[in-house]
Amino acid sequence: MIILKSQNEIEYIRQACRLTADTLTQLIAAAKPGITTLELDQIAEEYIRSHGGVPSCKGYYGFPATICASVNEEVVHGIPSAKRKLKYGDILSIDLVSSVNGYHGDSCVTVPIGHVKPKVHQLLKVTEESLFKGIEQAVVGNRVGDISHAVQSYCEKFGFGVVRDFVGHGLGREMHEDPQIPNYGPAGHGPILKPGMVLCIEPMITMGTYEVEVLGDDWTAVTLDGKPAAHFEHTVVVTENGPEILTMRDEPRLIR
Repeated sequence: MIILKSQNEIEYIRQACRLTADTLTQLIAAAKPGITTLELDQIAEEYIRSHGGVPSCKGYYGFPATICASVNEEVVHGIPSAKRKLKYGDILSIDLVSSVNGYHGDSCVTVPIGHVKPKVHQLLKVTEESLFKGIEQAVVGNRVGDISHAVQSYCEKFGFGVVRDFVGHGLGREMHEDPQIPNYGPAGHGPILKPGMVLCIEPMITMGTYEVEVLGDDWTAVTLDGKPAAHFEHTVVVTENGPEILTMRDEPRLIR
């Protein structure tokens, strides 16, 4: 069931999204060669709690950390570790959800660690651009499939793979609500978009195959061919005046 949010609920979600965006800004600045993913996780938890929020992912179905930290071929749900020290040329996807007053805010970025290879840079740039292509379709009267098709058609023009196994979703009091928002599929299909729908749009794009597998920790999903993956996400509310990005950071685009 899709839950349309009231203006009061949207305001609560906006507060959580602001905290999520500000926390990601801190993490983007800290993500340098030599830091461990566990150290980034500690930065995130301290920042969220010190600003009156709660790390939504920590303890969620047993997940042990505040952030999902996925490096290189890891697509989503990487577990932060003191043993995982970032190296020059890596890419790191940081997926973060925080909660304020019982409502959530969800966002993700993929950060280059130093300079990366040109093809990897293109992967990040196209994935981030596809996120905004999808958001452009989040207007009243469109369908979820219009978002999905915008992401897929844009990324596949560059020869990149569009992950099928993980999708975007609604958000509110729960981290994952209806509707599901795939990053692939035909336009004109799926639920009709209405004012008050809060959506997490999150392209997960790979340099090769779209197929993934989950590692033995039962969380970390990696590309089946071992090639890099990128992941960008914003929380968006559908309004009569168009989509409003609730998790927009002060620097709107990460990859230039």
